[in-house]
Amino acid sequence: MLQGAIAGLAAGGLYAVLGVCLTLMSRLVRVVNFAQAATGMFGAFTAVWFVREIGLPIWLGSVLGVLVAGLLAAAIGFIAATWLSEASTTTRSAMTVGPLLLLISMSFILFGNKPQPFTPIIAGPAFAFGGVVISQVTVATVAMAIVTAIVVRIVLRRTRVGTQLRALSERPTTAELLGIRSRPLSIAVWFVTGVISAIAIMIVAPSQSNDATSLSMLIVPAAAAALLGGFRRLDLAVVGGVVLGVLGGLVAQIDEVALVRNFLPFLFIVVLLLWTQRKEVWDAAR
Repeated sequence: MLQGAIAGLAAGGLYAVLGVCLTLMSRLVRVVNFAQAATGMFGAFTAVWFVREIGLPIWLGSVLGVLVAGLLAAAIGFIAATWLSEASTTTRSAMTVGPLLLLISMSFILFGNKPQPFTPIIAGPAFAFGGVVISQVTVATVAMAIVTAIVVRIVLRRTRVGTQLRALSERPTTAELLGIRSRPLSIAVWFVTGVISAIAIMIVAPSQSNDATSLSMLIVPAAAAALLGGFRRLDLAVVGGVVLGVLGGLVAQIDEVALVRNFLPFLFIVVLLLWTQRKEVWDAAR
């Protein structure tokens, strides 16, 4: 059981990183970005193409792939900040379904519909715990989720840019009247989250299903992780991602319920929604 739980930590770290990005987007630019994982997937596939077809070194191809993901996310952010700046959160979030489907389709056209031959950026064991070897990928993803959440918290609370971002998220009209330029800041948030998503997916992709659809659908467990913190708390998004990964690893060890593993994020979301809406549900039941 311990081996299964630790095996799920790598995926849990990835869920946590994407969950932190979703929470950041929701808090600062009022969007639940359904294309979050798809932009990372497309950047990662581009990196593979640069390495295999152009012959670039892995580090250079990876850097270019990360930049592509960041620019794609920034382009989506430009659309949201320019033409949907006054739209509701629901409308802005629904808009991101279009880029999600577009990026999956473009990846099929440009890279094919088969899993990509990723070369691991990080590989090998990091250390052993209780007789179980913990990989460097597991350590890297979990650490990346924690560090990202801490850095974002520090930036938002201790820097001038963070103050401006918080002002825009809480009082957008007042902030703009005070001279804060909302569009560049919003696009910068999109760019940064695109870059983070691509790095996380590049680290984990070699060790799991890495076709375009599977990687893009990582948005589901990431949303479940973010939902634990109500799309507001970064620390709970990290906890949610790690817990979901560990549960998935444990369930995979039990043959009788192994198939449930694929549905865990949906069950997670349903239970959280019922819990947060319990008063209305109970009142309706009565």
